[in-house]
Amino acid sequence: MTDTIESRLAASNIVLPEAAAPAANYLPYVITGNLLFISGQLPMENGAIAVKGLLGRDVDVAAGQRAAELCAINILAQTKAALGGDLERIVRLVKLSGYVASEPNFTDQHLVINGASNLIANLLGERGKHARAAVGMACLPLNAAVEIDAVIEIG
Repeated sequence: MTDTIESRLAASNIVLPEAAAPAANYLPYVITGNLLFISGQLPMENGAIAVKGLLGRDVDVAAGQRAAELCAINILAQTKAALGGDLERIVRLVKLSGYVASEPNFTDQHLVINGASNLIANLLGERGKHARAAVGMACLPLNAAVEIDAVIEIG
C-alpha cells in the first residue's frame, strides 16, 4: 500500500462521512485559484452534533479535543467532495481557525484545537503543518462545543 492520505485514514480506522450540506445560506466550500476555503465544520458524527455545551462547564478538554477531531474529519470530508474524491490534490493545509464555546474563565482553547491539529498532522504529514487560531466564543451554532474552518492549497 502506498503512503497516501487515504491509506493513513484507513490505518487510523477513520472513515470519512458524506460531506455535510450547509445549514444556512452559504456554500460548504469555495475554490478560488489554488485555494480551497472550507466553511466551518461542527463536531458531527452519525448525523448529529456529538459534543455540545461550553468548555469549562459542560465539556472537559479531552471531550473538546474529540470534538475538534470530528471537525477535522468533517473538513477532510468536505475537501474530498470539493476535489472530486482526490485528497492527493492537497498541497498544504494553510490555516485552521478553531472556535471553542467556552465559559469566560476557560483559557485552554489552544489545547482543545490541538485535537484537530494533531489529527491533520498525522494524516497529512508535512502537508498538514499549518498556521492556526484558537478562539473562545460565548456559544456556537446548534450548541456545538467546537467549530473549525480551513484554508487549503490545492494542485
